[in-house]
Amino acid sequence: MVKIGVFYPQSRKFDWDYYINKHTPMIKRLMPAMKKVEIEKGIAGGAPGTNATYQCICNLHFDSVEAFQAAFAPHAGEIMGDIANYTDAQPIVQIGEVKM
Repeated sequence: MVKIGVFYPQSRKFDWDYYINKHTPMIKRLMPAMKKVEIEKGIAGGAPGTNATYQCICNLHFDSVEAFQAAFAPHAGEIMGDIANYTDAQPIVQIGEVKM
């Protein structure tokens, strides 16, 4: 199992309603090979009184890197093009192997 982590740094704009109710259902529809999606809203940093580094972290779970690439590639333009509808942040992507 692999996890595609999409990290959205803090920015001036993040439309949670659009992200939850439009963008996320779209990626579920376009990538049925996705096993699970988790969305995390950053609320604080590690030290008291500090801000979260990321306003949002989205984790997409797939059986393999190849399964993710096959699901994402045909729809990359549509998925990436939708980002401007909910944020002005440039997302950071990391692919990791789930060990536990």
